[in-house]
This record gives sequence, structure tokens and C-alpha cells, in this order.
Amino acid sequence: MATVEEIVGRPAPRRVQGAPWPERQGYHPSPADWRDEVIYFLLPDRFSDGKEGERPLLDRSDLWAARPQGWRWDRWARSGRERYQGGTLSGVASRLEYLDDLGVTALWIGPVWKQRPVAGVEGRPAEPDDYHGYAVQDFMEVDPRLGTRADLVELVRQAHERGIRVILDVLLNHSGENWDYDVDGQDVVRPPYREGPPYDFGAWRDGKGGRLPRGIAPTSPDHGVWPEELQDPESYTRAGGDGGSFGHGGDEDPGAPYRRADWFSRDIDMPHRLQTMIQIYTYWIALADLDGLRVDTLKHVPLEHARAFCGAIREYAERLGKTNFLIVGEVGGGDTIQEKYLKLVGQNLSAVLETGETRATLRAVAEGHARAEELFERFTPPLDITHRTLGSRYVSMLDDHDDLAITPQLRFGMAESSPERVVVGAGLLLFLLGIPCLYYGMEQGLTGPEPEERKWLPGWGVRDLAGDIYLREAMFGPDHPRELGGHALDPSTPGFGPFGTCGHHVFDTGNEVYQRVRMLLRARKAHPVLSAGRQYLRALGRADGSFTSPAPGEVVGWSRILADDEALCVINPSPAESRTARLHVDAGLNATATAFTVVANTAEVGGVTKHPVGSTVPVLPSPDGARYVEIHDLPPLSVLVAVNR
Repeated sequence: MATVEEIVGRPAPRRVQGAPWPERQGYHPSPADWRDEVIYFLLPDRFSDGKEGERPLLDRSDLWAARPQGWRWDRWARSGRERYQGGTLSGVASRLEYLDDLGVTALWIGPVWKQRPVAGVEGRPAEPDDYHGYAVQDFMEVDPRLGTRADLVELVRQAHERGIRVILDVLLNHSGENWDYDVDGQDVVRPPYREGPPYDFGAWRDGKGGRLPRGIAPTSPDHGVWPEELQDPESYTRAGGDGGSFGHGGDEDPGAPYRRADWFSRDIDMPHRLQTMIQIYTYWIALADLDGLRVDTLKHVPLEHARAFCGAIREYAERLGKTNFLIVGEVGGGDTIQEKYLKLVGQNLSAVLETGETRATLRAVAEGHARAEELFERFTPPLDITHRTLGSRYVSMLDDHDDLAITPQLRFGMAESSPERVVVGAGLLLFLLGIPCLYYGMEQGLTGPEPEERKWLPGWGVRDLAGDIYLREAMFGPDHPRELGGHALDPSTPGFGPFGTCGHHVFDTGNEVYQRVRMLLRARKAHPVLSAGRQYLRALGRADGSFTSPAPGEVVGWSRILADDEALCVINPSPAESRTARLHVDAGLNATATAFTVVANTAEVGGVTKHPVGSTVPVLPSPDGARYVEIHDLPPLSVLVAVNR
């Protein structure tokens, strides 16, 4: 055992087995219910460098003022695809006040582990930097471009002081491309996938894009992979693959191709290294006092090993007093496979990240393109699950850094270049069942460059060409990115700043989108019914006196009910029209109620509304014994919440 200060003052351990274990006087407790939390996901390289005070706030009315002379869109896009932009863990810490003001209560931080520091060598082209963090070279060290282990510990400490919990993104089934295959005596990066016996192990890569001599084990911290336990070739499936050759396989088949093939990485063989990965992440939980883990590509881990990993992590966390430690699994493949994993992995898996049909439908309803009934049907629980359980088992998002379920891969609101659209999406996200998670920059309405400039952007709107470039702007607006494989800035390339700019940040608490999203978060915190209540889609009144389900683009209203508390949530997805809407409320709960009280109305920000916060909306009877309220002139792209108590 050693103190945290002693451990972070030494070099990172070369082995996890026998490493000095962190010892603390006490650990930050878990929340009673994760449904009460609002998570904020960020990539540390793209969030903040802590130097926003040295550069101006972006003037969104004059974007060309933030584009230097000789501006080229291809260079801006290439910067975003290939380079570290300069964000750091200490930069994240410097923005905790901003996040606290917004109403965030938990941070999900993208992988911080050391990546391969590759710049390329003579005869080989320079390789893009793995700034996203999913190509780990050293699982026991923080990437120096993001900071130090001490910076991570300090970030978590400061977050806890503000009541903000920290969840780290971890990799269980793969590392980076830290070695090459031996195929007929040749070093090969990505041989085709094969079902048969593993390929032979070739050579370890060094830290500059070259190769160590065959048979030579890594000794430098930049060579090969660390900790040392992962240097055994038997630690890897060695099945090859290029990210597109997974084929098919049963979800309960541990040898399914998608569990053995490389995903632009090196697939770790769980039977040999399960205990090593458990030790690595319990080490980090103890060192940094983490509150949860988001497990990347959990579907690619055999079920028995997923169960064992999640169980061991939860048991260790409970030993530290973290009795509700959050473990969120990324399980791609749609809602059905997500539900299956929740059952097969069991209660040790807290929740899955919603990346399937529900997310796509939520976006479509917020855009006015789908019927609300389609969305609410997806929340109908099976007989053995209650609304309460269902709401705690899904982390819901509008978009993220991959957004593989959405074609093309663009942030919500980008397609129509409508920052205000984000507010409607936030209303659905925050007030539907689930643990809501905001993607960084959502609160600033990041929607990319102007529509008239997009014709110059490589691959814009075409999934296979652009990939995820335009999902990952740097909020802090660097002037220049880092050099490939290095730490110095590259003055020949513009930084990948927001809205197609560089040198200007967008941490703007005066922005109307920010203020509206903040209003919704504060209402959610003040009224437990909005996070814990059952939910019901409400019928919409018609001119003939009838009530029917809303059509695409019409006002959508739904109730959250907790005991005898009812909250009515209303969105107007129209970009141009104010709407008046009559909406049912629960007749039994409100038989004697005279009014609902407005607790949030985004139309108040920057405008005038007939229903300001604190005003009341009468509860009216209908001839058939039902009860309803009438909302007048709800402005375009706005959200209103009213409660009966």
C-alpha cells in the first residue's frame, strides 16, 4: 500500500501484479439513484486546454472573422480527423464551474490512457494520431498530451468538491496496434480475418512507427504495450481482420468472429488476460476515486467474461464503500441486443448505452419527422420489468463521438443548421425514462459551418467518406493542432474549432441555447418526478373536441407520475409556428386540482411567453370526465414543464 501522492510522484508501474496499491482515508460515495444524475460526455482533447482566457469568445454572427487569411476547408477537416488539438485534463478541471452552472452532476470522460506516440518513419507515411483514446499503448499511464496521473486525480478531487461524479471510459477487449503479425515471414499490420489457428506473432512496434527486432521485448515506455503482463503473445486472439470482416455469430458464442477479430486494434484474449484487466481498472478506481466506468465495445467480450469483469469491478467498488458504482456497457446492434445483454450479464451491469433504434426515433420525433407514439412504444416494459427498473438501465443520448446509429454521422441539429433544435431534443432527453447524457457542446448548439460552406467540406453528409470528423470539434478553439505524434503546435494547420473556425472558444454562458438547456436541467433537479416518475404519452385535443395521438411535427406532451405528483412535459418541434395545445392529464390525480404550475419554459429566454415560470395553467374538465390543460401560443422549438404540486 502507498498513498496516492506517493504513487503519482513515481513513474507508472511496469507491471500491475505487485504494483503499489493506492490507499485513501475514504472514498466518494455513490449516488442513491443514477436516474437523478445528468451525465456530460466529453473527449478530453476536444473540450478545454484551460487557456480560453487567452483567446476571444467566438462571435457567431461573423464566423469569417475567426478564419485567418488563406483559409482552406480541407486543412480544417484534416486537422479534426488526424490531430490532437491540445485539450487536457487540467483544462477539464478549469471548466468545472461552467459544468456546475449548467447543472451537470456527472462527467463521462473519454479514455485518458497513453496512446502510441507514432509520428511515422522514413519510408512510411505518418499515421493519424489516436486523439480519441481508443488505441491504448500503456494501460497504467495517462497520455502525456492530456496530462499526468496527478492531473487526473486532481480533476476527480475538484469534481467531487462540486458534487460532480466522474466516470472513465475503459477498454476491455482491445489495445492499440502495438505489434505486427508474422505472415509468411513478413510483418503485416492487418491480415484478413481467419477462423483457424491464430496467426504467428511478429514484432513489437517502437514509439516512432518502426519495429523492434523480432524476439526483442519492449523495454522503453514508448515501445510495445504496457503493463508487462500484456506482452505475452498469448494475450491476443491474433485472428486478424480489418474492422469490416467480422461476419456473423451467435451472441452467446464466445468464438463469434466479432469477438475474435481486430477492430483497427489488437483484440485481447479474455481467458488469458481477464484478471489482468480487472486489476488494471480496480487500480485506477482506487487511485482516482472513480464513480463509474463506461466499458467500450462490451458486446465484443464473451458473455461469461463480461459477467466476471462487471462482477469483480462491482465487488471491489463496494469494498471501498461505493455501493452503487456505475458500470455502463456499450452494446451496439440495436435495442434487442442491448436488452439481451442486460439480462445475460445480469445486475452487475448497471446499464447499457442507448445507441440503437430508440436514439434514432428520439431524434426523429425531436425533428418533427416521426410520430411520438413510435418513441413511447419503445419504452413499454416487459411484464417482468417496471418503469422504475427500465429508467435506471439505459443511459440515453441524442448523439455522441461515434453516432454509428445515425446516417450521416452529424451532431443533432447539424443537418438543418438549427442550434435551437437542440433545446427540443434536450427536453425529450432529460424528461423521458433513462439516465440522460449530454454530449459536449450540445448546450452551445454546435451545428457546424454555414450551409453555404459545406460543399467545400470533405465528405460532409456522406458517412463512408467523412466518418465521425464533424462530431468532434474542439470547444476551446485552438489556433493550431499539435504536430503528428508530438507535443508542439503545427503553425501550418488551423485548429479544429467550433462552427468551422480556429482561435475562438464557445464557452458562452450567455448563449440562449445554453440558458435554455440550463433551465431544463434545473427543473429536473428540483422536481424528482421528472427523473423517477412513470411516463405516459398524452393525447392532443382536436377542434372537434376529440383527443388523439399527435402526428409528426405536432406538439408532443407526456406526463411523468410519481405517487400523486404529475409533471406535464410539452415540446413544440415546429421551427416556424407557435402552437396552442390541449393535453390530457391524469383525471384521478387531478380530480380536485385547479391548476398546474409552470416550472420551466424555454420561451422565457430571450422572448415573451404567455406562460412564464411561476404562472399557472388551469385544469379543465371535459364532457367525458377527462381532465386537460390548455397551453397557449407555445413558440417554435420550445419546451414547457408544469407540475400539479
